[in-house]
Amino acid sequence: MKTPVSAWKSALMVIGIALLAYLVMDFNSRMADLRRLSAKKEVVEAELTGLVRTQISLQTQIAYATSEQAVRDWAYESGHMVLPGDNPVVPLAPESATPVPTPTTAAPQPVVDNWQMWLWLFVDEGVPER
Repeated sequence: MKTPVSAWKSALMVIGIALLAYLVMDFNSRMADLRRLSAKKEVVEAELTGLVRTQISLQTQIAYATSEQAVRDWAYESGHMVLPGDNPVVPLAPESATPVPTPTTAAPQPVVDNWQMWLWLFVDEGVPER
């Protein structure tokens, strides 16, 4: 027969082991959450970096678009405008120039695998195109 002190020790030992098991499982759960959240943090940081780069690029484009240089570039290139005193030059093709023909390339032949060729030889269903 066990003494009352021994029974209390056993009960406390079981409770202690159960508490320790609970703490280990809780720690394991927290570590899994940490790994998951760390991976998510890296993904969000990568997205943030991309968005910051996009914002900087857009701010640069806005700064250029609102500058006088952008207006001048558009006027010369797309607007076909000149400043007073400029001499516009329009290149013309010579009248006797013959146009250079563009070479046409043959369409690439589709590749037929060896097993398809052998299947065609034995079964004779569907001629493979070479």
